[in-house]
Amino acid sequence: MKDPPAPCIHPLVQRALDDDLMPRAGARSLDLASVHAAHAGFVWTTLQRFGVAEPDLEDAFQDVFMVVQKKIADFDGECLVTTWLFAICRRVASTHRRRAHRRRERDIDAAPEVADASGGPEDLIAKREAELRLAKILDAMDLDRRAVFVMFEIEEMSCDAIAATVGVPVGTIYSRLHAARKEFTRMLEKEQARQARGGR
Repeated sequence: MKDPPAPCIHPLVQRALDDDLMPRAGARSLDLASVHAAHAGFVWTTLQRFGVAEPDLEDAFQDVFMVVQKKIADFDGECLVTTWLFAICRRVASTHRRRAHRRRERDIDAAPEVADASGGPEDLIAKREAELRLAKILDAMDLDRRAVFVMFEIEEMSCDAIAATVGVPVGTIYSRLHAARKEFTRMLEKEQARQARGGR
């Protein structure tokens, strides 16, 4: 996954911080600067989990913190800050994915070259093609199932940890993971059949 950019805040968000325009969250001492400092990496990773295309990551990242700026006074502390941020990331990611829908093929074609030079050219090509197939399948998955699938299968998080992050019962995570595996397997088989027919 792409690393987050060097710490930076959108100019409008920075102005809110500089001018102290942000409403504070009372006794919780929750403010934009502290949320950004503590959770920027989490937001960046979560947007990737939801499939925000690499060209859109920085814009989506800034959009999340614009929403945080507007909504932070309403945060009631009844859930973890990360759970609250996860929900914001989901909405922002959904918007960005809809906007990027028409460029999806271009985004997949523009995937970065594989840096590992330990194998021969055939190995590099095979690895790149596998990564492109994985990206294509993940992009087609339901957003919530995709996030759980990525966290469990790729990032190797436990279901309990995922449940705490998402803010739902662990049983819901098991259900989403089961559905995600079925969806992934179905799409993988479809893709393999397409390739066997010689399709692009």
